[in-house]
Amino acid sequence: MSTILTLDALAAPLRALRLLAVDFPDLPAPVVDMSAIYPDRLSLSVHAMQGGFTAFEAWRAALGIAPDAVDFHVQCDHRTGVLNAQTRYGGADIELTGYTQVPASTRLSEAGVA
Repeated sequence: MSTILTLDALAAPLRALRLLAVDFPDLPAPVVDMSAIYPDRLSLSVHAMQGGFTAFEAWRAALGIAPDAVDFHVQCDHRTGVLNAQTRYGGADIELTGYTQVPASTRLSEAGVA
């Protein structure tokens, strides 16, 4: 039997989002996601298909996430680079994800094509 959560169950990520809006109003607007499946998590993702990871880096620095705590991988399409990091902020678990386009020359070398 599952319990249906109320909006109050999302108080931690909602509070963190409110704090982020007040503390960092000039940072690039991320895609924001909250879910009753993970009620203590606030997911922020920034998509910069042409600008590299600049927006991700601004958020990482603002949240105080160390550079060595960031994971990098390339999606299986070899076209999209992904940075991912986690931290706590305002009583919530924050998941920060950045996406950018991998340059064509890099895609070819990673795929084994010279």
